[in-house]
Amino acid sequence: MKLSLKIKHYFLNAFREIFVHHHGSLEFRAKIFALMIASDSNAKVENYIVVRNVGMNIYENDEDRANLLMLTTKELVKKITNNNGLDIDTLVLNIQKELKLVPRYAKKIDTDSLKPFLALSHDGDTISYQENILEFLQTLKEEILNSKESQIAKDEEKLSSK
Repeated sequence: MKLSLKIKHYFLNAFREIFVHHHGSLEFRAKIFALMIASDSNAKVENYIVVRNVGMNIYENDEDRANLLMLTTKELVKKITNNNGLDIDTLVLNIQKELKLVPRYAKKIDTDSLKPFLALSHDGDTISYQENILEFLQTLKEEILNSKESQIAKDEEKLSSK
């Protein structure tokens, strides 16, 4: 990565809440990706390429936003792997709490976009663990979408009227 891009991304990371439009949504997606990547103790660079590619699809070829998603995901995975105040169980709890606060984020859980991580894992136990995470996320998504349907509609109406 060029020095100017590194400086730009460092600046955006430091002041993400101020300068990044819908930073909460981006961070929520990063948590989902980090959960999948951190569940593999042998995570590779290819995992972050998957995140970036999915980000390019989500953000309609906005490279800056896709790169920011990738870098935010990397930050979270680093916190987990370095035992820096975050572990997988805490991340799962954070995701659940965030969904209770902002139920419309459940629509951002796309288990199909997470399936490529399974192909990058070569250990049977890791693949099984990741499949369980996918199942958990899909169930959580369905529960939130069903139980908070009216609240999600109201929240989306408020967002579209702004």
